[in-house]
Amino acid sequence: MSIALASAWHPRGELSRFKNLITELEQVYVGMVISLPPEADTEVVRALQGVGHLQVVITPFWSGGRHLALEKALETSATHLHYVDFDRLVRWVETRPEEWRQTVAAIQEVDCLVVGRTEAAYRSHPQALYQTEAISNLVTSYLVGKPLDVSAGCKGFSRRAAEVLMANCTPGKAFGTDAEWLVLLKRAGFEIDTLAVDGLDWESADRFLERAADPQDQLQAAEVYDADPQNWFKRVRVAMEIIQSGLEAEERYLESTR
Repeated sequence: MSIALASAWHPRGELSRFKNLITELEQVYVGMVISLPPEADTEVVRALQGVGHLQVVITPFWSGGRHLALEKALETSATHLHYVDFDRLVRWVETRPEEWRQTVAAIQEVDCLVVGRTEAAYRSHPQALYQTEAISNLVTSYLVGKPLDVSAGCKGFSRRAAEVLMANCTPGKAFGTDAEWLVLLKRAGFEIDTLAVDGLDWESADRFLERAADPQDQLQAAEVYDADPQNWFKRVRVAMEIIQSGLEAEERYLESTR
């Protein structure tokens, strides 16, 4: 058994923190693929080049980052792939490294593992996320047939499951993959397993900090986030994209199955 990392990253000051974690990440992943948006800072791109067994790919459009990272990770020799949004990964490894390692091990035991949040981790997010994600989680759970937290930006796949996804998906709806990937795998005959962790608490409060935000930092940042109506509008649109993608995946013709 072996596992590779597939991750989409929109850098917001995490580079120095990532550099401190490279050795630890390389001890766990046989390969690492990070996709960056086309407007990524050239300094960040240069800093990542030549780092161990890390492959950096620039996506033609930001919404294709998750798809491209998973596609490129299939080019490694790994038997399993761990997709996780990169800012979440950095916080997780910094704050709860043992839980992260245990989760990576669990991914290698199944075809598809949806890594969700404990209630405490979920509650650390702004209400704009908490309330709207509850709706998209409920719809996706109905489509898949079991309770799931799909919007924590973290899932694990066997090689065959990832191959089926790439055969049946096209890039374009970044947030929609939260439901699309799971609905397609369920329809293709794969079992969907789930695990809740503390380490996927709210990561956006970390932006441009030299360390992971503490609970007080998270609370203050969440209050600021919720005070802006535009953030609520954005999160409603995100929830709609997830729901629409799940419904579309329910009707899509499958080119490949298990």
